[in-house]
Amino acid sequence: MNGFDFGAWDPEGTGGTTESVRWGEGRLHRGDRVRISPRQRADIMDIALHGRTAVVESIERDYEDVIHVALLVDDDPGKDLGALRQPGHRFFYGLDDIQRIGPGEEQR
Repeated sequence: MNGFDFGAWDPEGTGGTTESVRWGEGRLHRGDRVRISPRQRADIMDIALHGRTAVVESIERDYEDVIHVALLVDDDPGKDLGALRQPGHRFFYGLDDIQRIGPGEEQR
């Protein structure tokens, strides 16, 4: 065996989700609005989505205890598919790649 606990594998991907996580001075919750501002990565999707606003669809923790935030981009025409957890319309970022936005800030 390689040390991986196959009994802990969650094929539905729901075992590591949470409703909120500590973020800076406060907490980030499902449903919060954020602006995408990638710092570490620079692939084509990071470049295309930089500055866009989104809603936090889920907050997930992987097996290495790293937090990943699944976002639904506001102006994505397939956003409804992301809400149904369909492939291609949930975009994952780290906590350092997003910024909280207020209710009055416009979409981009």
